[in-house]
Amino acid sequence: MEHQFYKTAGISLITGSLLIIATMVMHPHGGNLEYLIKISNTIITTHALAILSIPIITFGFYGLTLKLLDPIKIAILAFIILLFSFVAVMFAALINGLTLPYFLNEYADNIEQYKAAIDSIVHYGFAINKPLDYIFMTGCCLAILIYSLIIVRSNTFPKWIGYFGILLIAFALFGVLTGFIFTNLTGFRVFTFSLAAWIGVATFIRTDI
Repeated sequence: MEHQFYKTAGISLITGSLLIIATMVMHPHGGNLEYLIKISNTIITTHALAILSIPIITFGFYGLTLKLLDPIKIAILAFIILLFSFVAVMFAALINGLTLPYFLNEYADNIEQYKAAIDSIVHYGFAINKPLDYIFMTGCCLAILIYSLIIVRSNTFPKWIGYFGILLIAFALFGVLTGFIFTNLTGFRVFTFSLAAWIGVATFIRTDI
């Protein structure tokens, strides 16, 4: 039964990673208000997919956490940090992926009349979204770093998976220090693809987590 649980958790991690990749591939570029209204269905679909991936990948990380438990149970800290980051990205997806298209469609026929006010509200939504993205990315980096350090110290996984995770975090830190913008679409894609790569490597190497 325990083996079956870990196998299911591994499948959840892989499935969640694939959903994340699909979300970022389908994610449209931004534009003016008229363009955002035109692609509102695409915006809703991609962000709904992202929200769907959150509980699936969370279950997978729950299995990973149990697999990596040591006497001091520091893996639980990584899991709690990860939960905070997932809550942040869920709110980001709700605001800009579901609420924004609904709001804009309500004014689709009067967009010019209320353009100034709508622009201010949209920019305010983007301003809320940015710190939520930072919380998500920082939380993921901290959690992956903790998981990776545990892997390096234990014999549960091949140690190179832990070193790979540490290397990814080092590259993320280097990107921050050199001014790489992770909160635009390109930067967010780089980050999420890197996250999916680490998850994919870990689960494909150990399909039972």
